[in-house]
Amino acid sequence: MESNQQFETQAIRAQIERSQYKEHSAPIYLTSSFIFDTAEEMRDAFNDQNDAFIYSRYSNPNVNEFVNKVCLLEGGEAGVAYGSGMAAIYTTFMALLKSGDHIVSCSSVFGATHTLLTKYFIKINITHSYFSYDNPDSVENLIKPETRFIYIETPTNPAINLLDLKHIAQIAKRNNVLLIVDNCFASPYLQQPIKFGADLVIHSATKYMDGQGRVLGGVVVGKKALINEIYLFGRITGPSLSPYNAWTLSKSLETLSIRMERHSQSALYVATALEKETEIENVSYPFLASHPQYQLAKKQMRLGGGILTITLKDYEAAKQFMNNLKMIKISPNLGDVRSIATHPASSTHCKLTEEERLSVGIAPSLVRLSIGLENADDILNDILQALKSKS
Repeated sequence: MESNQQFETQAIRAQIERSQYKEHSAPIYLTSSFIFDTAEEMRDAFNDQNDAFIYSRYSNPNVNEFVNKVCLLEGGEAGVAYGSGMAAIYTTFMALLKSGDHIVSCSSVFGATHTLLTKYFIKINITHSYFSYDNPDSVENLIKPETRFIYIETPTNPAINLLDLKHIAQIAKRNNVLLIVDNCFASPYLQQPIKFGADLVIHSATKYMDGQGRVLGGVVVGKKALINEIYLFGRITGPSLSPYNAWTLSKSLETLSIRMERHSQSALYVATALEKETEIENVSYPFLASHPQYQLAKKQMRLGGGILTITLKDYEAAKQFMNNLKMIKISPNLGDVRSIATHPASSTHCKLTEEERLSVGIAPSLVRLSIGLENADDILNDILQALKSKS
């Protein structure tokens, strides 16, 4: 690939080398292992003396193609992919941490990430300190000698709050710790944290990278030395991405820019209209002028993305609204071509205590809407009828 090519071209044209059959589209390499012409070649592969494929738990042509595309799109030196977004997060953390280490994390993180930090890592003496998205300057005071990295999501899941990537990266560099960013909500088309100083970027590829609710996947890209540590841990523990899923994700990236443009356009249209509805107490969307961090969103994001939240009167109103939806379906997923509604307090973030949920903006009355690629008026009309229906 030529380094001066634009995002859309790289997403389409980055491809593994053609076989002797000269196929136009990359084939799927559904094989568990690979063969060698000589014993010496196999020996050299296992001793990192060549880059031959060995076993699909280690690497696979389809996985490599997908990872290489994400590296191009995010500006990472290297990358590695896994079977899900949480597999990518867990493998990254375990590869870089040891007993006694400490993490500084934004308190607004995905529910499973929160559980990993609060329930499981504590068993092996890996501790954490949370800071609020609206008090990033407190990060510096939380860093200890044993702090290994700062971990953030932006926009946050599900409250759609933002963190200043450049500011947090400066704090990390000043204190000689890493910055790891979950960029799932934005996708590499809307935001590239490495350009602002992040060391590693993680995605649940299940979301916008696939974009059609078909396959699971996770990917982490960034500095080569760090990726090598993560790769070696994953190679031994085995949370590998299947060749079929990798192929699907690589093909999906070809349309990422077009989809994100449409998701963002429709989400802004819907969010703007919903601000006028008296049944809704608050609408949160990064590119609404009413969003408290609107200027930051404009600075570090290309567009606002496809996720918005609405806050209703109370839990009963939220429950009734979701039950009244007709076209939009209830699901824990997001980033799909189909619009989705989620009630985070009772699903994705139900393992947090009520106090913890409220502290990160997850009220019982909050509903997360993933705006799909249907006609924007059809999406809006379904939301409006659900708001006003009494049954």
